[in-house]
Amino acid sequence: MISLRYSDVEDELRASVRRVLADRAPWQAVLARVESSDPYDTGLWQTLAADVGCAGLAVPQDRGGAGGSYREAAVVAEELGRAVAPVPHLGAAMATAALLSGQDCGLLAKAAAGEVLAVLALPLSTRPGAGLPGTVTADGERLTGAVGGVADALPADLLLVPANGGLWAVSREAADVSEVISLDMTRPLADVTLAGARATRVADAAPAVAAALLAGTVLLASEQLGIAEWCLDATLAYVKRRQQFGRPVGSFQAVKHRLAQLWVAVTQARATARYAAGCLAEGDPDTAVAAALAQAHCGPVAVQAAEQCVQLHGAIGFTWEHPAHLYLKRAKADAIALGTAAHHRDVLGDLLTIDR
Repeated sequence: MISLRYSDVEDELRASVRRVLADRAPWQAVLARVESSDPYDTGLWQTLAADVGCAGLAVPQDRGGAGGSYREAAVVAEELGRAVAPVPHLGAAMATAALLSGQDCGLLAKAAAGEVLAVLALPLSTRPGAGLPGTVTADGERLTGAVGGVADALPADLLLVPANGGLWAVSREAADVSEVISLDMTRPLADVTLAGARATRVADAAPAVAAALLAGTVLLASEQLGIAEWCLDATLAYVKRRQQFGRPVGSFQAVKHRLAQLWVAVTQARATARYAAGCLAEGDPDTAVAAALAQAHCGPVAVQAAEQCVQLHGAIGFTWEHPAHLYLKRAKADAIALGTAAHHRDVLGDLLTIDR
């Protein structure tokens, strides 16, 4: 039986991560950073990855990690979603999951320790089960080709690139990585071009990519949960203090109903995200179903929560100076990452043999 409750260890981890984010990534700092030429906070990521130990939570101790599980990793993703932190957590987590399927313990240990930032070079829109892309080819130990729309490639040290049935590690310096215009300024996308770049094979591509996409799908659901939780909490706090016609806006029935419905949706999102993380952590046979269910539900809830946050904050919610737009953009970008909600509903139908 998968427990949906947070353990004491998970609560302590959450508190540690939240303290770091409150100190290093308040929304004012996030907004200022995305307006700069350096949108990623690599210093914050180094603190989280190496000092707090977030990079290696799901890696066994005998392979250089913290010996935790994806339950703890999901808690971190939730907190990063609450802060819309501009750190390469998703890309790094997917790369770590890919390396776990291989035998290169040296690179895995360095990634788990936060010494190397490795990122999986796949389009962020890649769906689990979509098959391997054929846009990069290997000639001996040289890779040639291009991958578009890669998340977290800009600050990476290494790129893990699928080609010719293998997963290859390529130095960031050997690739041409160019930023593209992205809706979510806290997680910019980039195009990666390889022109005979020297590479080292680290794993078989098919199982590595499958593991990475499954882990990414589960962790993305927890991130979306964090986004929705912040939007709900911030909106509740605002409508309690905002006065209109001599009374708090939150006292009006229409506002109460909208927030009550959102609370129910966020509570359901927490259950689905926690179940998916628990299944992945324990290698449960229901993991594929749980992951698809979590994405089918959590993506739309995050968007709904962010939209309600903007609308119920009134005029201030539409301004650049308020953080609501950061959450709306992250929620909208996440909604098409690793497969849309509609795609995951189709996957659920196939997995559960539901006639449509």
